[in-house]
Amino acid sequence: MKIIVLGSSAGGGFPQWNCNCRNCAGQRNGTIEAKPRTQSSIAISANGSDWVLINASPDILTQIRATPALQPNRSKRDSGIAAVMLIDAQIDHVTGLLMLREGKPMPLYCTASVWDDLTTGLPLVHVLSHYCGVQWHLLPVNHTSMPSMQLPGIDGIRFTPLALKSKAPPYSPHREQPQPGDNIGLIIENMATGKKLFYAPGLGQIEPHIDAAMRMADCILIDGTLWTEDEMIEQGFSEKKSADMGHLPQSGSGGMIELLDAVGPRRKILIHINNTNPILDERSAERATLTQHGIEVAFDGMEIIL
Repeated sequence: MKIIVLGSSAGGGFPQWNCNCRNCAGQRNGTIEAKPRTQSSIAISANGSDWVLINASPDILTQIRATPALQPNRSKRDSGIAAVMLIDAQIDHVTGLLMLREGKPMPLYCTASVWDDLTTGLPLVHVLSHYCGVQWHLLPVNHTSMPSMQLPGIDGIRFTPLALKSKAPPYSPHREQPQPGDNIGLIIENMATGKKLFYAPGLGQIEPHIDAAMRMADCILIDGTLWTEDEMIEQGFSEKKSADMGHLPQSGSGGMIELLDAVGPRRKILIHINNTNPILDERSAERATLTQHGIEVAFDGMEIIL
């Protein structure tokens, strides 16, 4: 099973188009060592031909151009993308669907609450009905059991969605009434080898079933949005703390580093990295701290084999 990191940044990408923070300015003028990044998304395949796109970033066309496996090579109109799966209804994870409008009706896998958001607060489904249309398939999810599923046309991979505590997007009709399925993580298993990836680019709280999923995974690809709880406040970009945004910071007591240390040896990679996070600077002290703890930082084009 191959996982390709198509995009590794949080919303806005890196450098962010309107940001002059130390990281963004430094990447533009070459004063820091940092790779540019598009907004977070991954693609997964067991046979190398048929891929599941996990989240459709606004940068999807750039990501396809950089990824030959997703490009047409079998007929006049073709794509390596056989299905799309969404972990939430956030803009940086769903608006790339509009860029795929020239194709056939796309198989779209998401929870009932995400589907509700895409038919009401952000009605992409209605817009796409005038183009390719979508074929919705329900991702069942709850806090007490972990139903798994296989996708037609995607052989050899089993997906298990896990409910995460989070808020729906600001435009959601149930923004203030969180529902199971507003945000999910995924256990993605290679059925031939039994090896598993746990994927959760947005994670604000570790519940028992999430801790269990992390401990059973061979590779963890997880939320790396912010370094500190008050990073956005200290840098003058927001009045919200990391927890207010639904993300667990890396540093501090109870932070992601501490939690990843606790799950023991396995491959650990941070994704969905905000443009303000000092770990983007490969020569920073914060990046060195991650290295000391055996934690990697995802980059666009990174490949993981399980």
